[in-house]
Amino acid sequence: MSEETLRLVTIGRIIRRRGRLLTVLALVGALAGYGASLLFPPRYTTSASVLLPGAWQERELLTQAEIATSSVVVDRAAAALGWPGVGGGALRDRVSAETTDGNIIRISGTSDTPERAQQLSDQMVRQFVAFAARIAGEDAGPEASAGPEELRRLVVRTNRRITELADSAGDGASVESVQARTELAKLRTALQDAVRKVEQADSTADRAHMVVMGPAARPTGEAPPTRAQLVAGGALLFFLLGVVGHLAAARAGGRPRTEREVAAALGATAMGTVGVPVERAARRSGGSGAGSRLRRLLGLDVRWDAPAPRTFDDEAGLRTRYRRVCARLHGRAHGARRLLVVVPEGDELARRAAGRLAAEAGGDRSPSPSGADGPVLRVVGVGVSQPVVPDREADEAGALVVLSAGDRTAAELTGLAEACADAGHEVVGVVLAEPVLATRQARPAGRPGAEAPPALAVGETARGGVG
Repeated sequence: MSEETLRLVTIGRIIRRRGRLLTVLALVGALAGYGASLLFPPRYTTSASVLLPGAWQERELLTQAEIATSSVVVDRAAAALGWPGVGGGALRDRVSAETTDGNIIRISGTSDTPERAQQLSDQMVRQFVAFAARIAGEDAGPEASAGPEELRRLVVRTNRRITELADSAGDGASVESVQARTELAKLRTALQDAVRKVEQADSTADRAHMVVMGPAARPTGEAPPTRAQLVAGGALLFFLLGVVGHLAAARAGGRPRTEREVAAALGATAMGTVGVPVERAARRSGGSGAGSRLRRLLGLDVRWDAPAPRTFDDEAGLRTRYRRVCARLHGRAHGARRLLVVVPEGDELARRAAGRLAAEAGGDRSPSPSGADGPVLRVVGVGVSQPVVPDREADEAGALVVLSAGDRTAAELTGLAEACADAGHEVVGVVLAEPVLATRQARPAGRPGAEAPPALAVGETARGGVG
């Protein structure tokens, strides 16, 4: 299975087992988005288009778009609108211009009401067209402002003069003929310059004549982000933060889960995994306080990263796993009469597994293959924050650690192993306890002591299991 598949499975498990918490986070995010929408009033945006006739390069169109939102145009629009307390500086952030295909510049305006947005866009277009026409008139110069009619008259006179010279000039054999032909060439050059000026004047006139493509339409909906978008965005953001927070917590926790990982953290040998029958309701942590009720309501009383409990139909098969662990302990005891069973405090599954393991070891006194009886298990509960393990007795072969997989960090397991070493115990093995769901057909059978584990105690006077 690829890492991507594992990641998707993990996200699916988070959503399935933390659905209530994620739902609450999404509701909180929706409320936050609604509060943000109250801080930002609704905005309405509309636009009007201006057509620029003639041939325009892309760079020139971009220049015209910059002119459309320049401070001069915005200030003139603000003065024409005359809105109280709204000047050019306030409008500068509410207008924009962009170029589109076909030499069209679209000017957009945003305001707090549809009517004002429409008025702003229309006024910006009018002021831009007027300002662009003024710039075009100044750039044309006095010769272009004289109009194309005067240039046409110049062209007519020049053509007439050329015709006269051509008629009076000879074949070029005399000096007078050469001079006439030279004059004719100069006049033709002047004619070409005149025609060029006429074309430039016409092009300037065409460019100065911009076309407004209708008034701006009155907007019918709010500009994004709308209130609905803010509410939906807040809910989605908090939901994703909840999922990412679970993933980050799982990665930062670094809790060993497999037999090999737990055994490596304790520096011991994995003796196996045993099942502890639980009811579906019993999987949830107890407690009657307000905090416990809130945890149950949000689904925090069940770990999301723990694998789903397996079901079992045969009590005999469940006992077989305990007996196999006891058989392995026979070989690790080295003829000693006792073993210390260390259970982390607060680990209910491990406590029940250790009690049943002690009962199985005490009830089955069959000798090992070497001829010696198996050791008696003494169960003690040890705190994990500051672990203190009872000192080793003369007839004890070491310590057996029983705990739930993924319930403790690697640092906590290392501290537990060091506490065993300080007390003179060698950690001979590790047994993992996992919850299993009992079906209605399968109910614990056998001796009453099999599901009635002895009470845990700490100290030399405590004796768990069968003595």
